[in-house]
Amino acid sequence: MRLLAIVLAALLIAIQWPLWLGKGGWLRVWDLDRQLLAQRGVNGALNARNAELAAEVASLREGREAIEERARHELNMVRGGEVFFQIVLPKTESAANTNRPPK
Repeated sequence: MRLLAIVLAALLIAIQWPLWLGKGGWLRVWDLDRQLLAQRGVNGALNARNAELAAEVASLREGREAIEERARHELNMVRGGEVFFQIVLPKTESAANTNRPPK
């Protein structure tokens, strides 16, 4: 009788082994679920970025204001009749002495 109980316990463990640790076991399912949640977070961030870029493209296609803003900011362009002034600040004493060794 004792031998029968040991054999049945061994068979029970043998049956449970693939369920928990096998290729399609619960541990693998839990790991894949965690990876799925992480990927959904990444996809959400990428979808938000794509929506921003789509809105920018639509703005560039529809109106001149966005194109003008980009030209002024990135290319330093001005309209006819405007005067562009660029102010260059002198280097401060502390910035000029950054390469000197300390006293």
